[in-house]
Amino acid sequence: MSASREGDIRVQRIASAIRVVPDFPKPGIMFQDITTLLLDHKAFKDTIDIFVERYRDKNITVVAGVEARGFIFGPPIALAIGAKFVPMRKPNKLPGDLYLREVISEEYSLEYGTDCMEMHVGAVVPNDRALVVDDLIATGGTLCAAIKLLERVGADVVECACVIEISGLKGRDRLSGKPLYIVVES
Repeated sequence: MSASREGDIRVQRIASAIRVVPDFPKPGIMFQDITTLLLDHKAFKDTIDIFVERYRDKNITVVAGVEARGFIFGPPIALAIGAKFVPMRKPNKLPGDLYLREVISEEYSLEYGTDCMEMHVGAVVPNDRALVVDDLIATGGTLCAAIKLLERVGADVVECACVIEISGLKGRDRLSGKPLYIVVES
């Protein structure tokens, strides 16, 4: 599902604030640069407002932000809807056993290898209603890993939300039927 409401000037402002950088980080890639969106306070606020309007009444109890750009969009959404924020981190970024917190991880495939995502055990509890947030969905690997981590601890993943979808890479097809809400299609 897309936020592209007919005539919603906010979606147009958000789309125009995202800079597309050709051939970065390698030839053939059209990099979607959100730093220009963050520099435009109106477009950034519009982005958060659109998400908050969608999730305000969905009884979300946890917003899980995918490192790193999910950390930008997730916390303001969580604050506005009255949910906790849980960071989904890259390996070895969360303190483990020495700090009385166990870390669980999920390995996932990338087009050029594998990566891993981690979360503290106990940050999300069974029956939490989770929203997974990232800036962009491309192949869907990171969102799939986040969904698996949350479901392993008993959370109900209600939806995934991204600012941008690169629809040609078909990442939404890998989400095992989980709903995906996006603001801008690329």
